[in-house]
Amino acid sequence: MDPHSGFNSLAKTFHSLRPPLNLPQEDTPLSVTEYAFSLRTNSPWPDSVALINPVTAQRISYSDFVRKTNHLAGYLQKVTKLSKNDVAFVLSTNSIQVPILYFSLLSLGVIVSPANPVSIESEISRLVQLSKPVIAFATSSTAHKLPETLKHQAILIDSPEFESMTMSSKYAIDRVTVSQSDLAAIMFSSGTTGKVKGVMLTHRNLTAQVAIACSFWQQRESPAVMLYTMPYFHIFGFFYCFKSVALSEVVVVMERFDMMNMLKAVEEFRVTHTALTPPVVVAMSKGGLTDGYDLSSLEGVLCGAAPLGKDAIAAFTARFPKVGMVQGYGLTESSGSIFRTSGPEECKHWGSAGRISGGMEAKIVDPETGEALPPHRAGEIWLRGPTIMKGYIGDPGATSETLLKDGWMRTGDLCYIDEGGFLFVVDRLKELIKYKGYQVAPVELEQILLSHPDIADAAVVPYPDEESGQVPMAFVVRQPQSNLNQAQIMDFVAKRVAPYKKIRRVTFVNSIPKNPSGKILRKELRKVVAVPTGSSSRL
Repeated sequence: MDPHSGFNSLAKTFHSLRPPLNLPQEDTPLSVTEYAFSLRTNSPWPDSVALINPVTAQRISYSDFVRKTNHLAGYLQKVTKLSKNDVAFVLSTNSIQVPILYFSLLSLGVIVSPANPVSIESEISRLVQLSKPVIAFATSSTAHKLPETLKHQAILIDSPEFESMTMSSKYAIDRVTVSQSDLAAIMFSSGTTGKVKGVMLTHRNLTAQVAIACSFWQQRESPAVMLYTMPYFHIFGFFYCFKSVALSEVVVVMERFDMMNMLKAVEEFRVTHTALTPPVVVAMSKGGLTDGYDLSSLEGVLCGAAPLGKDAIAAFTARFPKVGMVQGYGLTESSGSIFRTSGPEECKHWGSAGRISGGMEAKIVDPETGEALPPHRAGEIWLRGPTIMKGYIGDPGATSETLLKDGWMRTGDLCYIDEGGFLFVVDRLKELIKYKGYQVAPVELEQILLSHPDIADAAVVPYPDEESGQVPMAFVVRQPQSNLNQAQIMDFVAKRVAPYKKIRRVTFVNSIPKNPSGKILRKELRKVVAVPTGSSSRL
C-alpha cells in the first residue's frame, strides 16, 4: 500500500491512512444513543450546556437532557405504546426538542423517519407510503399536512403536552435490547436527480459515524460551541445529534437559516464551529456583510453540500485568517461524511474534500470499462465500510443497482484521489454536460462564476443544442445594484476555461433552487431552460 495515497496497487483500492476506528464488537447489543451516552461518561465537563435556543436563550444542561430523554421514552413506551421496530415520522423545523425526541425514540428501538417540514401534502403522502409509520411527531404549523391513517394520533412537539411528557417521572422505562444491526432511521434522499428514496440506516451505521467523529476530536479547555444551521431531518443534522452528545458539545439550534441571525448567534453565544453551504461562505467573503459583528470566537467552518472553489476559499481565508476551513464528502447513503480534511496542513489542500476516514475504503472506477483506477484518474467513486446503508426501503431494484455483492456502494459521483490520498469531487456523473463529445462539469463553471464579485449565486445546466448536443447554460443571481450583463459573464468565464467549457447561454434569476442541505436542484432548472436568454426569472 502506498503510504502517501493509501492506494493498494494489487487490489486497486484506496485505504485510510488514519488510525483504525475504535468500534464496539458488532454482536454487542447497543443503540447509537447508548453509544453516544457511554462516550460522554469520560467527558471533562460532566454537566455542561447541551442545547441553546438562540431566540429565547433557553438552555438545557446535559443532566436535563438525559432526564428529559428518559421521561419522554417512558411516556411513549407506557402510554403511547410505542415498541421496537415501530416507525415514527417526524415533521418539524429545528428546535431544542428534536434531539430529545430522537434520543427517546431510538432508545426504545423505534425507527426515526424525519422529513422536510416545507414538503407539500402529496410529497408527505409519498414519504409516508415509503416509511409506513405508526405515529407522527409534528408542530402546530405542520400537523395539518399529515395523513389521518396512522395508528396513533400525532403528537405536537411544540405543545405544552409534549413539554409535560419530558418532565414527568411517572413512567419508568422498561429496557429495550437493541442490536447494532437493527434499523435506526429511514432518511429521505435529496431527490436532486430523480424520485425520493428512503435510505435505511442501522444503529451500527450511525455508531460508526460517531466513532469517526470522535477520532478527529482534539483536547480543549472548554466545550466546543456548535451552531446548527443544518436541518435535523437531513443526514448531516441527524447524525450531528449523536456526535455532539458524544463530544459534550454545546449546540446552538437555529430554527431556520438566516444570515443576520447566524452572525448574531456567533457573537452572542461565542460559537466556535458551524457548518455552512458554499453560497454562504462566498457571501461572508464579499463586501461588508460581516462588518459590525464580533466573530472572533469562530475557530472552524465545515463546508459541504457542494465543492467549494479555490478562489472562494482564498477569499474566505483572507477575510477570516484564524478560521479553519474544513471540507468533507459524504452521502445520506453513507450516513454522512466519509472524507474530510483535518488539521491546518490538510485544510491547505484547497478544493479537496480531504482524506478517507478510518475503517473505510474507496475505489475509483471507470464508468465505461468498470476498471478500478489509480491516483489522479477520474471515475465514479465507490465506498465500502461500516457506515454504508442497509439499502433503499421498498425498492430492491435501486438497492441492487447501488449496493454490490462484495460490499461496495456506487455513489454516482465523478471524483479522483491524488497522490496524497486527497479526494477531489468533479461532479455527478448524470449531470455532466456533453458538448461535442467533451464532458463539462457544471461545478467547475459554478465555482468560477461565484468568484466574480458581482455574482451572489449561480448554477449551470445543459441546454439542448442541435449542432453540439448540449451547451453550458448559466443561471445567475446578481449582487444588489449590479448591472452585470450576459456578455461580461461569458467573457469572464471564457478567459478561465478551455474553449469547449465556455458558457454559451445566460439567464438572470432571483434565486437558485436548492434542497435543505444546499445542493442545487438542477432538475428544477432544467424545467425552465426554455426561458429566453438574458431575461429575468422569478425562480
